[in-house]
Amino acid sequence: MTKIETRPCGNSSLSLPVLGIGCWSFGGGDYWGPQDQKDVDAVVSLALERGANYFDTAEAYNEGRSEESLGLALRGRRSQAILGAKIPPNAVQPEALRLHCEASLRRLQTDVIDLYMVHWPIPTPAVEGAFTTLQALQSEGKIRTIGVSNFGAQQLDEALRTGARIVANQLYYNLLSRALEFELIPYCARRGLGILAYMPLQQGLLTGKYASADEMPSVRTRTRHFRPDRPGSRHGEPGAEEETFAALRGLREIAAGLDASMSQVALSWILSRPEITCIVAGIRSIEQLEANLAGVEVKLAPGVVDRLDSLTQPLRDTLGPSPDYFQATRDSRTF
Repeated sequence: MTKIETRPCGNSSLSLPVLGIGCWSFGGGDYWGPQDQKDVDAVVSLALERGANYFDTAEAYNEGRSEESLGLALRGRRSQAILGAKIPPNAVQPEALRLHCEASLRRLQTDVIDLYMVHWPIPTPAVEGAFTTLQALQSEGKIRTIGVSNFGAQQLDEALRTGARIVANQLYYNLLSRALEFELIPYCARRGLGILAYMPLQQGLLTGKYASADEMPSVRTRTRHFRPDRPGSRHGEPGAEEETFAALRGLREIAAGLDASMSQVALSWILSRPEITCIVAGIRSIEQLEANLAGVEVKLAPGVVDRLDSLTQPLRDTLGPSPDYFQATRDSRTF
């Protein structure tokens, strides 16, 4: 069985498969609902078999249960996997960071984390201590590489000035959410950072499952794509529902013309950007994994990529350059 493509993570020695397994649902929790460990074991086994061996988790996912579940699934197979984990921004003071890293190692049943990321940007006064501690943990062999998630160019500049070798930035990116193209994709390319694209299917919207925002679970309509009066929304901006669903209708037509699914086309479009190292897709079942594996194997012709770019350009322009889709642009946590 053919294994999927791998790409170098920026200018580092780390290589990742183009499809990584997002493990937020592992262990079960309020956001995604229950998750049977047998399903986790099955997903992990098939992912390893197909070469999708990057597993992305965080201690914040289901209060540590995601890490515990992934650790169970990888027992006896840890050497085949590449583990990514994240430290929350409220736990980056040096002593706390060490304790949290040790706790993640225990839950994951491993002695080293391959890519350890700061989950969200942290205040300037904490930057020096946090990244100095990460470098110490790296020297001690507890983490192999250092990464960040949701960091903007200014925040990356601060972190890089500490001397830390940051190899990756994990960022929100998909056909409906193209803010990275304004600044962050060129920035990461210049500085030699790989980009891990999360939310690649906009929490199911790019699968074609929903014909309108009213059909969607309220927890998935909180971004600036949607009206500010949607439950749980905090951005206070007009939203872009008309542009969002116009793009989805166009995507459906393009996919039908290619005899492919919407999700296959959406995933392949992300990988048409050579700066993207890996797609991190939340996967709960063998069926979802098979569908995503099929998606990353589709190769789009340049003309199709251009059509998709044009199709989603109005939405890109409406939502603008802020990569934090949950906050008002003026309150973005990523800058």
